[in-house]
Amino acid sequence: MAYSERTPPPRHAQTGSSLCPAVSLLLVLFTCNVRYAACGASNIVLILSDDQDVELGGMTPMKKTKLLIGDAGATFSNAVATALGCPSRSSILTGNYPHNHAVRNDSLAGNCSSPLWQKGPETLALPVYLSKRKYRTFFAGKYLEQYGTKEAGEFAHVPPGWDLWHALVGDTKYYNYSLSVNGKEEKHGDSYEKDYFTDLILNRSLEFLDKRSLGQPFFMMLSPPAAHAPWTAAPQYQKEFSDVKAPRDGSFNKPGKDKHWLLRQPPNPMAGSSMDFLDDAYRKRWQTLLSVDDMVEKLVKKLEDLKELNNTYIFYASDNGFHAGQFSLPIDKRQLYEFDIRVPLMVRGPGIAPKQIAPVLNIDLAPTILDISGSDLPIMDGQSFLSQMAPSLRSGPSRSCFLVEHTGEGSPVPDPACPKLGCGLSHCLPNCVCEDSYNNTYACVRTLVGINLQYCEFSDNESFVEVYNLTSDLSQLVNIVKKVDPALLQAMNQHLIKLQSCAGSRLSLGYVKGPHTNRLDVD
Repeated sequence: MAYSERTPPPRHAQTGSSLCPAVSLLLVLFTCNVRYAACGASNIVLILSDDQDVELGGMTPMKKTKLLIGDAGATFSNAVATALGCPSRSSILTGNYPHNHAVRNDSLAGNCSSPLWQKGPETLALPVYLSKRKYRTFFAGKYLEQYGTKEAGEFAHVPPGWDLWHALVGDTKYYNYSLSVNGKEEKHGDSYEKDYFTDLILNRSLEFLDKRSLGQPFFMMLSPPAAHAPWTAAPQYQKEFSDVKAPRDGSFNKPGKDKHWLLRQPPNPMAGSSMDFLDDAYRKRWQTLLSVDDMVEKLVKKLEDLKELNNTYIFYASDNGFHAGQFSLPIDKRQLYEFDIRVPLMVRGPGIAPKQIAPVLNIDLAPTILDISGSDLPIMDGQSFLSQMAPSLRSGPSRSCFLVEHTGEGSPVPDPACPKLGCGLSHCLPNCVCEDSYNNTYACVRTLVGINLQYCEFSDNESFVEVYNLTSDLSQLVNIVKKVDPALLQAMNQHLIKLQSCAGSRLSLGYVKGPHTNRLDVD
């Protein structure tokens, strides 16, 4: 029977005291909270794609981007603090975990671009601090999923800190959309030359660069719609990848054995119609990304022509990963597994040694960008990784673990297309396979040093726990919760509690400095 009740907040999510007590656990040595000095007035560009994975080959269409950014700079093993758009984008903007910026999902009720967000975290977001450093700030693209709706202030609301604002109203579209242009509505139709959203973002950014004030540093955030549904490719790319299918390895079309309730529901093996659906989506996602690849190439060329390239840091990232048939789930994100939390991150810029690889998190983007700008770093959960990509400019610790959290969404009434499922579920796709539910609420701690381990607790009526050794089981096929030492489970539980109880500069765990050991010390 479908789970239909709203569950209470996770037991591990309760806020503790303002200081984390010292706790000794097993695994690795954690220390953190290092502040960096000012860096200078380099230009900064952040390109944020939508729903772009790395685990399933999401960077394959991006040959120019890999050449111009990845091969020319640092490539990071990047993950997100939550595998869903609005909470993840809010984490990127604030440098904070979802439990601290309070954006839980893509709905207004979940604080996506809500009045609470606008009055609180948005006033302390990245562009506000950059503006104080006299940066000229420019935004073009998708902001937050509920931005511009009536309840969120409509198009007149321009978030603080932005000098020039070209933001999509609502969720992803490629044609027939409205923009807020500096607080005024601008409607667009279905002309490729005038309205294709990815190209419009590029053209507006090139215009901004042409009109920039010489000598004033700039920050540009470009947020194209690809590779998010409805996957509308530019006309010249609609026949590309015609023979491509979603990869069939790893956890593809595998049953969700020994996994939480939601993953045990999909029929296995998948129906042929579901396979056709996900293959079609997979091809179209790649097609839409070709225009983003063109965007990167033209933007880099423009910066080079303006003699700004050597003084500009360019970040390429995504808000969350994606799955296509993994554990028999057709297509979506939201899950705790590597395919949904791993995203691309490449950076080029002054002082960055080529072709480096290191682990970071999306909450680290804001403090890193502020570090580059020379700002005094505010209280954030994230940590600047400038020292990792430009050791000649900085010294500092590296990340050794991170938190992943998600608050499940459900419907109080059954889906009309799937009445037999009952209520409490959402995002039900072909053949009534649902991608989310109220009890798909979880928090995980993922270690990166010592044992490559993931430990997750669910807020459901089973108190379900999943544990994976990613050194031996990268596809996360086997939940080893019943096979590991209970002392280790207790240690991971306590570590998870500390991660969710601390905030900002008090989040004194998750970074390692000095020799690695096989102990876990939480300061």
